[in-house]
Amino acid sequence: MASKTELVVSLRAVRQLRQVRAFYALGLALWAASTAWTAWESPGSRQMWVSALLLAIFSALLGLASLWLQRLQARGPSGVAHHAHTRRPATPGHAHA
Repeated sequence: MASKTELVVSLRAVRQLRQVRAFYALGLALWAASTAWTAWESPGSRQMWVSALLLAIFSALLGLASLWLQRLQARGPSGVAHHAHTRRPATPGHAHA
């Protein structure tokens, strides 16, 4: 069973990886459009190859982020999540724990 700190770190990592994955997907779309435009305007130019290189880099980063996210979610907790205590004030007739 994972400790509370490991669970918090894992949940934070999953949230951050989702944000990073969205950023990489946007970068991939941007560089795909840029590569297509540059290949149409000047095929074989240095700009086209730089754009294709950046497209490959964003593809690799997106793939790695997706793989890490999948691994983190697969090893995540399978039980019920522990929720914080409610912040209701104690009623006068009840003793504190």
